[in-house]
Amino acid sequence: MFSKKPRGLGRFAFRLPICFYRLRLGWVLGTRFLLLTHIGRKSGQHYQTVIEVIRYDKSIDTYMVVSGFGQKSDWYCNIKHNPDVVVTVGTRTAPAQAECLSNARGALELRAYAQNHPIAFRLLSRLLFGKTPDLTDENLEQLVELVPVVAFHCS
Repeated sequence: MFSKKPRGLGRFAFRLPICFYRLRLGWVLGTRFLLLTHIGRKSGQHYQTVIEVIRYDKSIDTYMVVSGFGQKSDWYCNIKHNPDVVVTVGTRTAPAQAECLSNARGALELRAYAQNHPIAFRLLSRLLFGKTPDLTDENLEQLVELVPVVAFHCS
């Protein structure tokens, strides 16, 4: 997992997709990314973060994401304090309720992501952990402890 939050050009690169949404060009990013608008747990201010969608369940209108910076990520801490958020995917904006998934449920989502997007899973695993973990239930549950899985249920 990333040991430090990005700074300088790295921070700029991570925040660049927000510009696409602000310019109403979110459709360029397709459905693989969402813009999360959340409320700061201390400040009460609105913040925005772009996160990769690992799966969208159309039947229950729910987006699954992973907190790549772990449990200390600002957006993750904020949604634990206040789960009422707004998600924008492509050109669609909807209010949503955040749910931090259990390790077992999160592991199932990571397994599906690894099977549906093997190259992306390998690249992200190497970036976050320096290696690609075996897809055993135990490894995936340990992985979810480090990078929690969150479901955004749209209203």
